[in-house]
Amino acid sequence: SRLTIVKRLHGRDSQSMTELASQLQDKLKTLTVDHGKEFANYQTIEQLTGTQVYFAHAYSPHERGSNENRNRVL
Repeated sequence: SRLTIVKRLHGRDSQSMTELASQLQDKLKTLTVDHGKEFANYQTIEQLTGTQVYFAHAYSPHERGSNENRNRVL
């Protein structure tokens, strides 16, 4: 759906991302992410929320075009 939700994380770590994903679980179906440390616990996010997490290839921002476009707007 390309729904964009912007929230500030308490920290840039996997625990903060897991907590945020848990709060938004009813809105998430899939996540396409980079290899940042905040996604180190991606298996926990998948288990807690039922959300499929996909990783973009390194140095391939075109694989996350909507994300990159939205980052430019922010």
